[in-house]
Amino acid sequence: MSYAVDRRGFLRAAGVGAAALGLGPALASCDSGRQSGSETVTLTWWDYFTLDNFQPAFARLVKDIEANVPDVRIERRTFPFADLDRQITLGAVSGDLPDIAIVDNVAMNSLGGSGLLADLTGRVEEWGQAGKYYAGPWAGCQVDGKTLGIPNNSNCLALYCNTGLLDAAGVKPPATWDELADTAQKLSGGDRFGLAMSAIRTEEGVFQFLPFLWQAGGDLDTFATYGATALSFLDDLVAKGSLSEQCVGWTQQDVNTRFVNQRAAMQINGPWQLPTLKQADLEWEVVALPRDRASATCLGGENWVVMESSKHQDKAWEVLEYTQRPSVLVPFLVALGNLPARKDLADTGTWASDPALRLFLSQLPVARPRQYGPHYADASQAVAVAEQAVLTGSAAPAAAAKSAAVKIDKALERR
Repeated sequence: MSYAVDRRGFLRAAGVGAAALGLGPALASCDSGRQSGSETVTLTWWDYFTLDNFQPAFARLVKDIEANVPDVRIERRTFPFADLDRQITLGAVSGDLPDIAIVDNVAMNSLGGSGLLADLTGRVEEWGQAGKYYAGPWAGCQVDGKTLGIPNNSNCLALYCNTGLLDAAGVKPPATWDELADTAQKLSGGDRFGLAMSAIRTEEGVFQFLPFLWQAGGDLDTFATYGATALSFLDDLVAKGSLSEQCVGWTQQDVNTRFVNQRAAMQINGPWQLPTLKQADLEWEVVALPRDRASATCLGGENWVVMESSKHQDKAWEVLEYTQRPSVLVPFLVALGNLPARKDLADTGTWASDPALRLFLSQLPVARPRQYGPHYADASQAVAVAEQAVLTGSAAPAAAAKSAAVKIDKALERR
């Protein structure tokens, strides 16, 4: 197949200039299995699951694929999370790209319009299983009317509550913004805050802020109005001592640590914290994020993609299709502690019997992807700057939202 990529445009969208090519060692060459006449095709596979506890699940999956997808051998390569997008960017110039990859769903913003991803629309239509996926994860794989990936797994945010502290204060888990503000204030005192969340100046903080924007009834294209509403709500929590100003420096892991140490009575976080919480000496439950005008949470997770440069796209698609079989996908996701993006798997796996996992699964229908085009990173940075300015008291919510909206609108106009 043809391989036409606007490489300069892609590098600009990804924030990497030509000089970046000299910042690190050259990519190790990979046997892409593109030699003609080979009985067995070697498919190169890139992902960022580098931690030791992930390796047994991936080793089993690779072995399963090689045993059950005819004439396929997998050559898997891992990169640190922060490096995978950059390696793909460099590969767009050097021509050294994998056949398949597992990428963060936010990466679809930059990759989707780059020409680097194979169009899977026809294969998906023939496959006939698109309707089995939750709307949010599936929408995260759609770019300009084309299907450029398949959701691998999903996660989202919810509200964890220390039930012991809530019971002692005579309050219930909040379901609305008004209830959240009231409950957080009643649970605050001493060195404990009623609510903890991440507002760090990275995508991690924006991931936690966007639900408030959506719950207010807005989106990035109405940030001047609804961004001000969301920022004002959080600013009020800080002013009343219900949320620590120090949240501007907290990662989501920092937030969970404060919750475990009972220095926060409630926290906004995801299902990846469940293993730690289940081992903690703590009574807790998890509920949906409180709503304002709407219910909303932010979608996280990964997508499978096939590279347009691959000379074995049919075989790569066979691999993707095989990984989505329930008999393959369920044990893989269970081993990783992830949630399925498929609706038809809601009643299988550990998430079927675990109340906390079921809660997160129940929120996927209102989980929204951050699908805003190749310049989303610029919009995200503007949101992060505005939130930091407001929560540290250096700008009023309306002024910060108006200033951010100018930058956000410019980023969205370039879609």
